[in-house]
Amino acid sequence: MRDKLKNYIPDTALPRVLRLLEHDHLVVKVKNERKTRHGDYKRLLNGEHQITVNSNLNQYRFLITLLHEIAHFETYEEYGKNIKPHGKEWKYMFQQIMLPFLNPDVFPSNLLPLLATHFKNPKASSDSDANLALALKQYDEPNGKTYVFEVPLGSTFKLHNKRIFKKGNKRVKRFECVEVNTGKLYLFNPNAEVELLD
Repeated sequence: MRDKLKNYIPDTALPRVLRLLEHDHLVVKVKNERKTRHGDYKRLLNGEHQITVNSNLNQYRFLITLLHEIAHFETYEEYGKNIKPHGKEWKYMFQQIMLPFLNPDVFPSNLLPLLATHFKNPKASSDSDANLALALKQYDEPNGKTYVFEVPLGSTFKLHNKRIFKKGNKRVKRFECVEVNTGKLYLFNPNAEVELLD
């Protein structure tokens, strides 16, 4: 496990992560990029528990995602399956697991206040926290993408599936965007990564 994870998370986090993963039936797999998620957790039919995390994440996002999924496993072990996936039990477990990592030996100092704020009430995805997502993005390899909230009003952008949209006004949390070919209105998370066209 050490060899598998050492290239994906900060060196200072590795010993503590390995201690969290000392379970007989817990398997961690590093996957190619998936557009719809950074990672996931599931109980397999053979009784093992599997965590997957995308390989393209920077080391800080990878660590957050891995701990997010470990929290799902620990919550399942503690409370069983009859709870909400991101309910109060998971939030509490994620906070407890994350707390020892929230220090300058693991995360850069510019991320620590944002992480502290985020973990007062962690969400189902760190991407739903615009400030944290933007701060984490600075550690990504350049990919030519931008966030929807950075796209100027009225500009067009393209998704990974090549569909083209025109950005409209912001509702409470999401942006109205019209698909150019169909005229259909969609609501976009501010942190959706897109390719700006104009």
